[in-house]
Amino acid sequence: MSQMDVILLQRIESLGQMGDVVKVKPGYARNFLLPQKKALRATKANRDYFEKQRAQLEAQNLKLKSEAQAVADKMGGNFTVVVIRSAGETGQLYGSVATRDVAEAVTKAGVTVDRRQVLLDQPIKELGLSKTRLALHPEVIVTVTINVAQSEEEAKLQAEGKAAKRADTAEEAPAAEAAPAEAPAAEEAPAAEAAPEAKPAKKTKKAKKDEA
Repeated sequence: MSQMDVILLQRIESLGQMGDVVKVKPGYARNFLLPQKKALRATKANRDYFEKQRAQLEAQNLKLKSEAQAVADKMGGNFTVVVIRSAGETGQLYGSVATRDVAEAVTKAGVTVDRRQVLLDQPIKELGLSKTRLALHPEVIVTVTINVAQSEEEAKLQAEGKAAKRADTAEEAPAAEAAPAEAPAAEEAPAAEAAPEAKPAKKTKKAKKDEA
């Protein structure tokens, strides 16, 4: 498949830094990089334009990076958002938590982002704590914790490290307690074997009378 040369207008993870000319798939360029103004086609006219605007573009990028870093500092190293979802007894969600849901939760918590800034590897499909990355800026990536629970109370318990009680685990306790009840049966077996030993003793006494 043929590739297209583009000039990056900002740092793109796994591709390169601002000003780099890289090869990408045409679909990736047309559907993402070019519409989002993250890159330009690497034509001669665009190369000349970029070189003339380089200083201004770099200054603008530095300003945006500084603003994003300030937001990251306010978020701290343990930024957590709560997402309430229904789930089954085993903790499996009825549905999943995707990038849009995370973006809405983070925005509600005071940091405005859109789903394209959420670097979630795959949708979250069970209750509990999960971590994902958030790109406040191409060069400012923070880690956030997603607390998925069925209620605010359960979310609080999970945040404190107290596992929520599930119906399936509660049912396992009686089974464990029933096992010792069978132990006495094994101890009675030797007594049953001792009874036949008394009969040979009587036969011995009778034999002595016959001999007399």
